[in-house]
Amino acid sequence: MTATDLKTFTAIRNACKLCSPLGASMVFRGIRGAMPLLHGSQGCSTYIRRYIISHFKEPMDVASSNFSEASAVFGGMENLKLALRNVVHQYHPELIGVATTCLSETMGENVPMMLKQISEDSGCRDLPPMVHVSTASYKGTHMDGFHNSVKAVAERFSEGGAKTKRVNLFPGLVSPADMRHLKEILRDFGLAFTMLPDYSDTLDSGAWELYHPIPEGGTTIEDLGKMGSAALTVEFGGTIGNMETAGKWLEQKWSVPKAGLGFPIGIRETDAFFGVLENVSGTETPSEHARTRLRLVDACIDAHKVLYGKRAVIYGDEDLVIGLASFLAEVGVVPVLCVSGAESGRLAENIFAAAPEIKGNISVVEGGDFMEIEESASKMSPDIVIGSSKGYPLARKLGIPLVRVGFPVHDRFGGQRILHVGYKGALELLDCVSNALLEHSQDHSSVGYMYM
Repeated sequence: MTATDLKTFTAIRNACKLCSPLGASMVFRGIRGAMPLLHGSQGCSTYIRRYIISHFKEPMDVASSNFSEASAVFGGMENLKLALRNVVHQYHPELIGVATTCLSETMGENVPMMLKQISEDSGCRDLPPMVHVSTASYKGTHMDGFHNSVKAVAERFSEGGAKTKRVNLFPGLVSPADMRHLKEILRDFGLAFTMLPDYSDTLDSGAWELYHPIPEGGTTIEDLGKMGSAALTVEFGGTIGNMETAGKWLEQKWSVPKAGLGFPIGIRETDAFFGVLENVSGTETPSEHARTRLRLVDACIDAHKVLYGKRAVIYGDEDLVIGLASFLAEVGVVPVLCVSGAESGRLAENIFAAAPEIKGNISVVEGGDFMEIEESASKMSPDIVIGSSKGYPLARKLGIPLVRVGFPVHDRFGGQRILHVGYKGALELLDCVSNALLEHSQDHSSVGYMYM
């Protein structure tokens, strides 16, 4: 690196992404009776628990093998064995998901070999099935950990067999409200399905009289086994096309066709999703969803005078950003700055494929942080910011509203109940964006506003 490079180099400042084991922990929480266990230091599990609990407002246990200085020098085999036995004793899980941290990955711990040796130990014969996933944060984001964990679970449990009319749905990191709505859509089409993960109950449950060490709900291991005989896999995420995903693995291993779609946010992307479901089910879109689409189109017309020409800054997970950009373009908002902390190399091409009308009019940034977002946004005169709670300082500094979507939402209640997907989700987003702009206009009007 030259002296000039040193002068211009800037480290990441307030990253627009989260750590890889966090994504893995959320996947394992979406499987019935599963317990996530991080092989590394206790601080990693504490950090992840804090983030997840703050967003979902639900208890979230994440076990740890609790590395000490000695473990870092001599290896964590004994720590992992003790951690597994403690988890079985305290939680009685049906599955343990073992994810690595930066520390154990840097040490070169051979976790698959260790798990094999531990399972053969006479004192560990009562261990449930285990799934290992490599989740070093220095080579990915929470979404890499998420997708890699879904694939690891599919590899471990899926079985072949005569093809059925079932559908596999891999929704990505969406809200519990999104998951409930997606399941409702599949049922309305008359389709049996396996959704992986499904934390619609485990991370958004009702009040308990007694504490549940592992919350009820989640995808059953029985349904995981049926993935190899499904008629189709629907996998959300335009930027994961080059990844060895669960959908691609099922296609190669069990010849299950895969439909790769973007997040179904807005009219175009949801139309594509419903079109796939019409083909696999052999039925038309159920009337209730068709009526919701008509209400959405009407709402877009109604809100046009509020939204047209407004300028938005959006940030977050790549595929969420793509879906939001497409939705905003549909309703007349220009997403002048689209940023993700991930670096797939496919963010811009997917945005312009989903919303070709905005090509050449916006800036797309991969591997960005919030300081970069602030520096760029301050020159673009945006009217609104759309993304997670981590953008609040940016919105406050710019003096414009923040519409909170995605993960994490720490400074408001209901992050787990935000609906993003489907025609119904687009209606709710439309109302949120429109009302945020109207409220800001009223609050900053010199004469105020009232309806006579």
